Amino acid sequence: MDGPHLDRLLRLNRRNTMLSTLTATRGSVTVGEATRTFTLVGTAAPGEAKPLILVFHGSGQTGDKHRAFTGGVFDALAARGALVAYLDGYRGNWNDARRESRFPARRADIDDVGFARAVIATYASDRRIDTSRVYAVGYSNGGQMVIRLAHETPGLLAGATVIAATMPAPENFLAGEAPWASLPVLLIHGTKDPIVSYQGGTMNWALRTIFKAGGSSWSATRTARYFAERNGITTEPTTTRLPKKTTADPTEVERTMYEVRDAPPVVLYTIHGGGHTVPGPSSAPALVGKTSHQLDTADIITQFFDL
Repeated sequence: MDGPHLDRLLRLNRRNTMLSTLTATRGSVTVGEATRTFTLVGTAAPGEAKPLILVFHGSGQTGDKHRAFTGGVFDALAARGALVAYLDGYRGNWNDARRESRFPARRADIDDVGFARAVIATYASDRRIDTSRVYAVGYSNGGQMVIRLAHETPGLLAGATVIAATMPAPENFLAGEAPWASLPVLLIHGTKDPIVSYQGGTMNWALRTIFKAGGSSWSATRTARYFAERNGITTEPTTTRLPKKTTADPTEVERTMYEVRDAPPVVLYTIHGGGHTVPGPSSAPALVGKTSHQLDTADIITQFFDL
């Protein structure tokens, strides 16, 4: 076994040992007349006031399926002292803010914003979480849900991470008139994403049929600029190609940072050669493209939001 593969195996073993000690419990909240469920990873006593990470899965998943799909990458945030809540969408989806979404959560007008608020309130009531340190992480349809939260719930979140999702074009966005609060935003997107194009545009007919969503979306780079401008950042970003950690991994990572004094930053991690995946130790099925092992999503969330 060569050096890079051995190093990766050792890192995986250390991570698995660390994550195996975590506590995962099922929880539920009532939103309107509906019971909504989630899996909570990590523990906190009253008054500990830990950060809370809300994780929103992709289409067709549940919180637990997304946890398995990512190899439990977000569990590492619990190992570092946060509470991580993997939320369950309604029949596999979230009622995001794309005008042309047609899946059951939209048709039933499910209150997913209320769901997020209810989970936060559950753990805020006895100060198990710090309400000023609530972060949302979303992948694909879950990323679209995080975009909705970022627009419709000013002050609720301390930061947002959007993976494999881009801003709907204005004519396809239902939350464009919502009030805005400046927010640090972390974006991650693969250039070879076969489902949500890095370049933006409209899904083809087959994908619109499968995912019951459509309409035009912006590119990942335009999405990053949009969030930067919302934060009052109008200067050009700095772009850095990061050194490869694993030579056998065909993907490469480029970081584009929008940052000025006294404004929340926005950063886009472009995964060159990456697919519709979450970078980390575990690989997603090849059908959705390559998973980059050059980047650990939990690590960059920890660093970016200073967890």
